[in-house]
Amino acid sequence: MNSTIINIKTDPKVKKEAKKVAAQMGLTLSGAINGFLRQFVRDKTIVFTLNENSPSDYLLSSIRESEKERESNDFYSFKDSEKAIKFLDK
Repeated sequence: MNSTIINIKTDPKVKKEAKKVAAQMGLTLSGAINGFLRQFVRDKTIVFTLNENSPSDYLLSSIRESEKERESNDFYSFKDSEKAIKFLDK
């Protein structure tokens, strides 16, 4: 196979983590980047996604706060949306 070299600058920590993730997926970092480039050329788009299985620190903090409010009965509950909207309008 004919190949060429691409030199890029990246944070050493990012490279280390990327190599680790690629290895966990059974790929080399070079193979993962080549796959990305092929998809980029084919689709002419760049897609960045977040891992939906890993909630953000903000979300985790909000969940903990909500759990505390439920435990202490410090929350509001409404039987229908109209009552909730009236409450918010006050």
